Amino acid sequence: MDLFNVAYWGIGLSFFSAIFISYLSVPPIVKLAKAKGLCALPNGRTSHSGAIPTLGGIAIFAGFVIAALLFSAYTPFPELPYIIASCLLIFFCGLKDDVFIISPISKIATQVFSAAIIICFTNIQITNIHGFMGITVIPYVFSFFLTMFVIIVIINSFNLIDGIDGLASAIGIVCSFAFGLWFLLVGNYHYAILSVSLAGALIGFLKFNLSKGQNKIFMGDTGSLLIGFIVSVLVIQFNELNLSTKGVYKIEATPAISIAILILPLYDTLRVMIVRVIRKQSPFKADRSHIHHKLLDLGYSHLQATLILSVSTIVISYIAYQLQRIGILWLILVLFVIASFLSLIPFMIIRRRLKKAELSTNEKKQSENIKETIVKEKNQCNKMEEIITICDN
Repeated sequence: MDLFNVAYWGIGLSFFSAIFISYLSVPPIVKLAKAKGLCALPNGRTSHSGAIPTLGGIAIFAGFVIAALLFSAYTPFPELPYIIASCLLIFFCGLKDDVFIISPISKIATQVFSAAIIICFTNIQITNIHGFMGITVIPYVFSFFLTMFVIIVIINSFNLIDGIDGLASAIGIVCSFAFGLWFLLVGNYHYAILSVSLAGALIGFLKFNLSKGQNKIFMGDTGSLLIGFIVSVLVIQFNELNLSTKGVYKIEATPAISIAILILPLYDTLRVMIVRVIRKQSPFKADRSHIHHKLLDLGYSHLQATLILSVSTIVISYIAYQLQRIGILWLILVLFVIASFLSLIPFMIIRRRLKKAELSTNEKKQSENIKETIVKEKNQCNKMEEIITICDN
């Protein structure tokens, strides 16, 4: 590695600048949010107590955008203005939702518009699906709608997993480092800087999100929507740039590897929505059926649940990388089986505990019934003895 390469310095400086900016931004944001009453209150689905500020996404946005703008400028990066413009739309949509609460339709419309900017004004678009189902190059119209679909799905999947402290941030960090490392290895320094800028901004925020002190803060929709959007851009470019990559850093089954890295938000979102539809509920209805909620129900802390799910994501990604040569379809099926098995574990443990509790309750009732029967029989015996005594007299 050439330590005098300006690109390496740009990547390193963008990473540490993002951490620094995000970290310093949180305390004044907390102070402002508390002064204006912009806090999340406990409800039936949350596990926190007290009013917690929800504007942490502002710090993430500031860290990411400033670092990316500062250190991407040393060489031409024509896509950057459009990426930042789309990020601004997503940012203000999330901010408005955190402050006033907006309708799901308004959120989706903003996401569609942001995705359209990226697709129409840049080369960030899925043009090839790498031979999946025998298909390679796809027509522009299909490419347009597939790219938009991918962006919207990833944005909302990150929004849905933001249910416990640290989880959306940790998964965002894992995704950013995974894609960022590959961009660095293949020499695409612009997207490496975007990746580490997001990772740095999330690391600076994460300390306060996991804290129990006076500066505890949630990222809100401002943060989760932004993470999802940036990660979707990284995913698309990861798939597209692999088409022209050769040699040791060429990734086989690229779409499946992308799914592996995003396995938690994608699979959990799919599973939860299917379950809700089966129960004849709205797929967008908020509840506690996510995998992270079940880990909390098992007694794990937010930090423990976040670590379990983050490590699981890394392990699954590594398995996918090792199995990349089996083909896209087979690898996706393997990932689905692994994710299904792992997600069933907490549900099976909870069900077993409920059965034990039910059996214990039934045994307790039976014991109480037996005691009552014995008492009744004893009383009857006492009455019989009294009658016999009277008769003898």
